[in-house]
Amino acid sequence: MPRTVAIAVLIACAAASVGAVQMTLDRRAIEEAIYIGQSRIEKERERFHVPYRVRVTRPPIDWIDVITPFHRVELAAEMNARSGGRQFSQREAIDILSKTANQIDLLIEMTFHPLNTFVAVPSYEVELIPASGGSRIKPKQLDRFPRFGPRADSVGPAFPAPNALAVFGGGLPVLGGTMIAALDGSTFDPQQRIQVVVLDGKTELARAAVDLGRMR
Repeated sequence: MPRTVAIAVLIACAAASVGAVQMTLDRRAIEEAIYIGQSRIEKERERFHVPYRVRVTRPPIDWIDVITPFHRVELAAEMNARSGGRQFSQREAIDILSKTANQIDLLIEMTFHPLNTFVAVPSYEVELIPASGGSRIKPKQLDRFPRFGPRADSVGPAFPAPNALAVFGGGLPVLGGTMIAALDGSTFDPQQRIQVVVLDGKTELARAAVDLGRMR
């Protein structure tokens, strides 16, 4: 089977087989994620990322990128391929997954009013409301990364620079930022819809429904 056809079939299968996020990946799933990430067909990778981006468009929140274990491996393989690295291995994928066991990340992308006076990302909070009801769930970790320059266009998620937390704009306004909320996957059902709520103190800034059943 030609490689272009094989990639298309893999992505179609990945979409057709969804129904719940896979918190644990077997060998076959890891191979599939790596294969998609290393594809040289840009449009196919773009198609893969679509279900993982939830549009919000309620200022200051633009969208939420959901990083599941399968998505995490695909992204690692994709970034490795873009940087001209050697073949991404299963061992590297397993090492990445071992550092984020049972974890789903939410990358919450923001754009602030151009006349804002922020010197850093405000202390917004994030909470989850499971579809089954019950108490709200807070992330096990929440990091805030400022953005001082224009945002580069990307179909898939773009992780902030690791040192962005310590960098200030030298008098430049904070144009936007990214919050990364690390979720403990054992605290909710990976087959259900969850509501992601962004708060400024007690004021709700935005709310978005994330359908984990559309992701893998």
